[in-house]
Amino acid sequence: MAVFSKIAVAALALGGAGAAILWWLTVPEKLGPEALAALGTGDATRGQRIFDAGGCASCHAKPKSEGDVRLQLVGGVELKTPFGTFVAPNISSDPDDGIGDWSLEDFANAMLKGVSRDGQHLYPAFPYASYARMKPADVADLYAFMKTLPAVQGRAPNHDLAFPFNIRRGLGLWKQLYLGNEPVVAFAEGTPETVLHGRDLVEGAGHCGECHTPRSLAGGTEKGQWLAGAKAAEGDGVVPNITPEGKDISGWSEGDIAGYLETGFTPEFDSVGGTMVEVQKNMARLTAADREAIAAYLKAIPPHPNGYPAQQPKPAG
Repeated sequence: MAVFSKIAVAALALGGAGAAILWWLTVPEKLGPEALAALGTGDATRGQRIFDAGGCASCHAKPKSEGDVRLQLVGGVELKTPFGTFVAPNISSDPDDGIGDWSLEDFANAMLKGVSRDGQHLYPAFPYASYARMKPADVADLYAFMKTLPAVQGRAPNHDLAFPFNIRRGLGLWKQLYLGNEPVVAFAEGTPETVLHGRDLVEGAGHCGECHTPRSLAGGTEKGQWLAGAKAAEGDGVVPNITPEGKDISGWSEGDIAGYLETGFTPEFDSVGGTMVEVQKNMARLTAADREAIAAYLKAIPPHPNGYPAQQPKPAG
């Protein structure tokens, strides 16, 4: 009996230690003083460019909104995934239903650390795993621009997630694997500034890898297949491979890519389709230099074979 009691006590001690370690590993981590100081004060004019690069309106405005209505960020867009349905929240400047009373620190913690104002993990359907690579000053600029947008009342519905995905604390382990601010593609010293500028846009604010890179079973991007294409998050389609090996754009020049982002037309005069329609609208609002930088980056990254299974041909008839 004494031996059994000792074993039971040891098991409880180990279990307690394991629980304590798990709790420590999953603590939501916020920005430190040095990172907060790097934010600066922000500039709304520059922030509009970051807003467009990030495609904020594509998820947070009402679907099919046009013109100034795209700036009414009431949320409500649904993203149906294997983990459940995520709903984009109201991020307008409304102080009650949106983020109107958030400080720059609150905003930066959400963007760069995936931590909400009340200290909880945010779900990575909000692509903070990409935004974490943004320059702090760009985050401050975006915040300054967001403060100029209209306040819109109306709270979006909650996410609809099954157990265990509705346990936010577990996202701390996910972040240990997939959240970091290091560039995905490391370039050699002397790489042209245009390519590095494109990297900032594609890997950071533009979050292109969130759709164009295959994901692990845990939902993180497989960086070894960066931009190699992926199964679409919704439906049975695929998102194309946009590395130099991708058949869709392998023969395109930098000018072809930049032109497509500006006009929505391929070199063969096909027009943009699917979910890329919204992305192209956002890219068209960037500067010509931005689009040229994105194109230069896409031609400079490592080639990869397609990151999605081969599509079976549809039966005739």
